[in-house]
Amino acid sequence: MVTKVYVVYYSTYGHVEKLAKEIEKGAASVEGVEAKLWQVPETLSEEVLRKIGAPEKGEAPIIKPRELAEADGFLFGFPTTFGAMAAQFKTFLDGTVSLWRRQALSGKPAGFFYSTSSQGGGQETTPLTSITQLVHHGMIFVPIGYSFGEGMFEMEKLKGGSPYGAGTYAGDDGSRQPSELELAQAFHQGKYFAAIAKKLKGSPSF
Repeated sequence: MVTKVYVVYYSTYGHVEKLAKEIEKGAASVEGVEAKLWQVPETLSEEVLRKIGAPEKGEAPIIKPRELAEADGFLFGFPTTFGAMAAQFKTFLDGTVSLWRRQALSGKPAGFFYSTSSQGGGQETTPLTSITQLVHHGMIFVPIGYSFGEGMFEMEKLKGGSPYGAGTYAGDDGSRQPSELELAQAFHQGKYFAAIAKKLKGSPSF
């Protein structure tokens, strides 16, 4: 019995996309789990994207809200805008009303990963304020806690992420890229989450 984990993200400058790819690898490393990368639609015009210097989007397919119902669990990733979920991802979730009416996602596990420009930019407030989206769908929030071990206590090097999920810092101009430690945490989140999603699917009550 295959457990399907969808890694769904929005990325402006590629930072969240890099985390997403590591998360997908981590999830796929769990036996019996099928992980797939998706991205949500862009809401900014091509002209605006050019002006802000955004690179071309990755090759992951664009997901439609109804396709979420096919998965057994989700890891949602997005950059932060003023300490909260980016508008592009919120717009996508606003389109899941038909799934909400049927409670099609109820009981399914979900987690978050994210990118901020600075240390005070929302590494905890972003996932915390995003939990409301899961609550209305009846989904189960799965944080990583301190399961990443010593990597959670790194003090010498700048590291994004929190007990809520994997994260990275982009800098005010987007020039900083995810570090090896941040990518390792993303891989860990994917693997950790996938194991839990697999257990939930195998539970008699599900």
